Amino acid sequence: MMKPYKIPESVLVVIHTADMEVLLIERAGNPGYWQSVTGSKDALDEPLFTTATRELFEETGIVADGKDIVLQDWGLQNIYEIYPVWRHRYEPGVTHNLEHIFSVQVPRNVPVMLSPREHTAHVWLPYLEAADRCFSPSNAEAILQLPQHV
Repeated sequence: MMKPYKIPESVLVVIHTADMEVLLIERAGNPGYWQSVTGSKDALDEPLFTTATRELFEETGIVADGKDIVLQDWGLQNIYEIYPVWRHRYEPGVTHNLEHIFSVQVPRNVPVMLSPREHTAHVWLPYLEAADRCFSPSNAEAILQLPQHV
């Protein structure tokens, strides 16, 4: 059975500590591709907070409970060109994605449980180093903007 096409609207969730360390995760199948949590909407009408909460949990095991761990919607969006290697996941002719930026502050000792299907390693880095390590320019730019959103 063929999986349905991805919706070209997604979230980026920058996970950080109070002292500006950022969690990056390495993509399975793409060694050296470090990133923050990302993911597409599951349905056109799925609220962005739902997408961000779901992806945060699916990719890291972190639960944004709205009390101790609270997602922040930055109200920022990026439109970027989808890398050709991943365009087959989208309907034919779709070349760009609309990405909504979120962040979440967590304790440094928060347990991180990666989805091995999606990611193979994680690392905590000071935010400037994390931005340098990201393969995605929009992800790096979001991390560089982190001090304005804490």
